[in-house]
Amino acid sequence: MKYVIIGIGAAGMTAAKTLREMAPQDEIVMISVDEKPHSRCMLHKYLSHERDAEGLNFVPADFFEKNNIWQIAGQRVTRLDTKAKKVYYGTEGYACDYDRLLIATGAESFIPPVGNLRNASNVFGLRHLSDARAIDERAAKAEKVVIIGSGLVGLDAAYGLLEQGKKITIVEMAERILSIQLDERGAAEYQKRFENAGCRFCLGRRGADTVSNENGEITHVVLDNGEKLECDMVIVAAGVRSAVAGFENSGLLIDRGIQVNDYMQTSDPFVYAAGDVTGLSGIWPNAQKQGKIAAQNMVLGNKFMYVDRFAAKNTINFFGLVSLCVGVLNPEEGDQVIAKESRDQYERAIFRNHRLVGFLQQGDISHDGIYQYLIKNEVDLTGREDKIFSMSFADFYGVKENGEYIYSV
Repeated sequence: MKYVIIGIGAAGMTAAKTLREMAPQDEIVMISVDEKPHSRCMLHKYLSHERDAEGLNFVPADFFEKNNIWQIAGQRVTRLDTKAKKVYYGTEGYACDYDRLLIATGAESFIPPVGNLRNASNVFGLRHLSDARAIDERAAKAEKVVIIGSGLVGLDAAYGLLEQGKKITIVEMAERILSIQLDERGAAEYQKRFENAGCRFCLGRRGADTVSNENGEITHVVLDNGEKLECDMVIVAAGVRSAVAGFENSGLLIDRGIQVNDYMQTSDPFVYAAGDVTGLSGIWPNAQKQGKIAAQNMVLGNKFMYVDRFAAKNTINFFGLVSLCVGVLNPEEGDQVIAKESRDQYERAIFRNHRLVGFLQQGDISHDGIYQYLIKNEVDLTGREDKIFSMSFADFYGVKENGEYIYSV
């Protein structure tokens, strides 16, 4: 059996490890644009010069050799022929055949069609190590940086470049930063810290146009209120799109991402997909779970289901302040919201029909496991909502007559 994996991110590498454990004698090939695996979550550490490229690698340096995996690095897949079971890659159109294929190409930065953003040489996304390298090289001769988007990627870029002493201005359409990850109270704490570090925010504003010099480089980003932001470079962190290039005419069902069933199988029975390319929750732990389940099913047939679609989960850590948001962020009409805050801790819970559907912690998040359990299992908390911040797993244990501990939910 020959397994081919496209992509060496969290989903792809987890799948490779799982395949080698389950099929020690079978052939495994990995094709990737990236030369080496790296953690996207740590790219800001590269920009701040706290880590080099090797420090971003999340697998041992000898992973491919030790696991007898043939790596085809630095090559982009250009076409997939599902009938012939062949993957074509590179400018020369090389072909690689497969018995089972996993697509784990992730996602790419989305550059909006505003002014000259899509064509200027000093505009960057931040998704790959190659992006971080390009940003770092440009930043060496830049002073003023405009970042479009204040989600996790935008703030990652800002944090790394603030450490280099750059003057950062962040443009955000929403009225607050981290609008997808945190509520107003939680986001304000990070905004305060970034502003104290010298960052400026233009909230409730969007980029409407750009001004370029004779070299085609953007010198100003023009906001929708007419204000011009001077810049030496622009980083766009305004969202991503599933990396489906090369698969559009393959016959696979694609709708924003490659569609998969509960077994991570695509519309072709011999092709699986995992991670951001599917459009499912793309956080690191979920991508790893998807990669593992896909690999198990590639070997054994569809016996393992991916069921961890219950909630979004984001962990944030800037300037020593840690936050965790699980499940629903914005309450709906009829929901019950309970919040608790002190100088060092902020917590908020959202209940729907007496069940916890969303939880936010800022400060100490060491006891978050119970809240993920309550959300995932839709535990009925009728009459106990006001005790949510002091709950632990011990509250849900019972004791049988023989003294055996059991869950009472």
